[in-house]
Amino acid sequence: MTTGLRLRENKEDRNRTADTIVSGRERPPARIELRYEREDNHPMANFTLEDVRQRTYKARDAWWTVLLVDPLASRLVKFTANRTRVTPNQLTVGALILGLAAGGCFAVAGWPWLLAGALLYHLSFTLDCMDGKIARLKGTGSVFGAWLDYIFDRVRVLACAIALMAGQYAATHNVAYVWTAVAVVFLDMLRYMDALEIYKVRSQMRATLNAAREEARDLELAARRANGEVLDADEVGEDLRSAEGALREDPEADMENRVVGDDPAAKELQQGFEARFPWYARIRNVLMAGRIRPHLISGIEFQMGVFIVAPVAAAIVPGAVIPVVALSALGMLTFELIIIYKFWLASRDYSRSMAKLNGKIEEYRLQLPAARRETADAAVGSGG
Repeated sequence: MTTGLRLRENKEDRNRTADTIVSGRERPPARIELRYEREDNHPMANFTLEDVRQRTYKARDAWWTVLLVDPLASRLVKFTANRTRVTPNQLTVGALILGLAAGGCFAVAGWPWLLAGALLYHLSFTLDCMDGKIARLKGTGSVFGAWLDYIFDRVRVLACAIALMAGQYAATHNVAYVWTAVAVVFLDMLRYMDALEIYKVRSQMRATLNAAREEARDLELAARRANGEVLDADEVGEDLRSAEGALREDPEADMENRVVGDDPAAKELQQGFEARFPWYARIRNVLMAGRIRPHLISGIEFQMGVFIVAPVAAAIVPGAVIPVVALSALGMLTFELIIIYKFWLASRDYSRSMAKLNGKIEEYRLQLPAARRETADAAVGSGG
């Protein structure tokens, strides 16, 4: 318990440091007061709505979440954190139950049930957002909780896709609904598998680039000192600094866990994409001012299009499910292709930077005397 408290305090220190750098003033620490319930003398927190926003709102998020979920979820999180002992995992289970209930409504296929299913799915997604917010607010997140949330999300999508399309098939006997269910499940899995893989590869590329840059800097320092120059480590590597921007963070591709209180308002994109589309930065900045990520149709918007917009549209206009699903899928695939294109550009920047760094490493290694070269190689090897 003591270790957890210390980590939490360190996190708050980092938050205040980031705010000081950006705004020139220190953000006051979140007001967390403990009070005791009369019945069982159980300590209860007194989080404010500002605490919830600073600690749980992601610095960049889907527009559906920012505009249609967070305003309600933040208030529910405040009440839940202060007045109940509900855990994030319990909220995850609750989100699945509501999602399955939405699927039951979809299966009936009548217009009142379609509307009820859409409402239940939105509430299910709200609970799904709340579990992570409670975990970030109280510092009670866990690896198992993250796994449970991911698995239950996939189960909910699978169940609701089958139920919605099965209900429509039973009502119309149109086999196209069967293939639509398959397409929805496939696209949902493709989106999340692609996001995980791109995140993993970008992390590996960034780590490799950083390691090569450090090796080049160490060898340059050793080579120049071997030639009699008196240098500080900060004075070397000027010609290598261009490599630092080769693989910057990508708000659309990287999985973001930073919250508002941690974010220093950095607006970085990889150099290749920004150079080709300078107008994109202006659009991005406008959206990010409201915490909305430029990836306007992500997996979240795709789900909402399928399980909220499509049922509501079908309740008004019979047969609207497939056209709405098709439009949602087209939008998501378009933005996924943009992410893949940006990733390709980043990989080219990475390859060029690695080639430059490897050339510098070899150049500095050859400048060292043989004995010093072996010593430097040993030092670099032990550091890696």
